[in-house]
Amino acid sequence: MRIANIDNRAALVFGDEGSERAVDIAHASRGRFGPELPAVYQAWDDVTGWVAEQDTHALTGNSVPIDRSLLRAPSPAPRQVFAVGLNYHAHAAESGFDSPTHLPPVFTKYASSFTGPDTDVVIPAGGNVDWEIEVVVVIGRETSNIDEADAWSHIAGLTAGQDISERVSQLRGPAPQFGLGKSFAGFSPQGPWLVTPDEFADPDDLELGCTVDGEEVQKGRTRDLIFPVSKLVAALSHTVTLYPGDVIFTGTPAGVGVGRDPQRFLQAGETLDSWIDGIGTLHQRFVADPGAK
Repeated sequence: MRIANIDNRAALVFGDEGSERAVDIAHASRGRFGPELPAVYQAWDDVTGWVAEQDTHALTGNSVPIDRSLLRAPSPAPRQVFAVGLNYHAHAAESGFDSPTHLPPVFTKYASSFTGPDTDVVIPAGGNVDWEIEVVVVIGRETSNIDEADAWSHIAGLTAGQDISERVSQLRGPAPQFGLGKSFAGFSPQGPWLVTPDEFADPDDLELGCTVDGEEVQKGRTRDLIFPVSKLVAALSHTVTLYPGDVIFTGTPAGVGVGRDPQRFLQAGETLDSWIDGIGTLHQRFVADPGAK
């Protein structure tokens, strides 16, 4: 099952890549579910049960083409947003750190930075803006103190996300400002939709990557996560309660701009195209800060 946020309404997605069509969940369920995404996650088990009972042919008969300009983040208003650092060995090394042996560093990105998959992103004046493609988890059930073996049953699905990062404000002292440096407007594009775990041959082994103006800068597989999705969700649940709709950025593979020699950062006019197999693509175009002098 795939669920999209189309102009803040929940929709089921059908069709092959490039020809996807949508069915509005509130309309199809006659008002039982939705229309907004938070309500869908709050009733996740009922929603998935209802979808399983539907005649797909009848549903798709009322589908409409998807206008990607209307797509928003699949979980636009989470109670909590978690972002995980150093969760691939090669990325930890390029960042100058040892690989974590316990829980990786966890910080937040603020939901005000959330957008859909196709956007223009303003480069803050004086900033060094970097890319970080990541698999993003959305929680489907209230979750506390679970075992790793149970974690996937608490996950609504996966989507693609960019943890765009402004390195000057993130790294200047006296202590790093990870949350703020990664939460400028438009710095958390996600989508194009949520994909439930059963849709993947192996949800723990997905290829992900991104290009800058067509040049590949990152490519990896989630099988190389130090803390795979299930272990990460279980570990978090032993400290905090996870709620339906909560969002977890799971970490980025090697290839970020700050780890290069010489370092490379995004410039106005450049495009960042990102993908995760089985989920879809993100497209960001970077523009200069109109208020910069």
